[in-house]
Amino acid sequence: MASIVRKILLTTVYTLTAVFICGCAELTQALDNLLHLRPAYIHVAGRSVRNRPIEYSVYGTGTQTVLILGAIHGDEPAGATLVRELQNYLLSLPSPLDLARVVVLPIANPDGLARRTRCNANGVDLNRNFPTLNRINCAQFGFEALSEPESRAIKGLIDQYKPSRIVSVHQPLGCVDYDGPAQDLAQALSSVSGLPVRKIGAMPGSLGSYAGETLNIPIITFELPAAPEPLDSDVLWSRYKQTLLTAITYHSPAPHP
Repeated sequence: MASIVRKILLTTVYTLTAVFICGCAELTQALDNLLHLRPAYIHVAGRSVRNRPIEYSVYGTGTQTVLILGAIHGDEPAGATLVRELQNYLLSLPSPLDLARVVVLPIANPDGLARRTRCNANGVDLNRNFPTLNRINCAQFGFEALSEPESRAIKGLIDQYKPSRIVSVHQPLGCVDYDGPAQDLAQALSSVSGLPVRKIGAMPGSLGSYAGETLNIPIITFELPAAPEPLDSDVLWSRYKQTLLTAITYHSPAPHP
């Protein structure tokens, strides 16, 4: 009985606090933040198959928007580590970033990351689940485009924020791949990362194919090299910090007359 009373009291306190701070219109989000100890700057794009939140944050006020995401494949954890370090760095800046608006999604496939599997909990490769002309309908790629909640969440972020460019961090090929009008950006990221540009090609139903070929958004697939476990976040950040910051501050060269 005591535990039930305690839960009721805590819920009442949370509710009153949320109403006082945010008003009724934002009550649901405030309660979600309080009950799950989620900082106010963290937003939820959707839920995974196993109901894990797909969390992202937004920083900066620039006119161009950059979407940076990691771990669309759950067995590539270095991407999640590096993008999380970017998130922490942007949060620590003493003043708002005015060069660009940055949408940061550290873990696009939370179920796969928890299980250390490439695919999501349904066994679907999220990086083959997007609506493209070259997609293949099958069990591994999904029997229809956007069959998975995680890929729908990523598409929702693209629809909502309309990024000027996208960087998806992968592992372990050790190169800078690109799709769409992103060759100059790929060369810029190669020069600061030390990783070669390698045009792998738009894979069936991939995010690269969807963003780069279907939507004509410059997109980089930033393939980190293979690394021994455990992943050292400090080493990753010191090595590739400048690469991600270049992706944020990059401006396309003026077209030739």
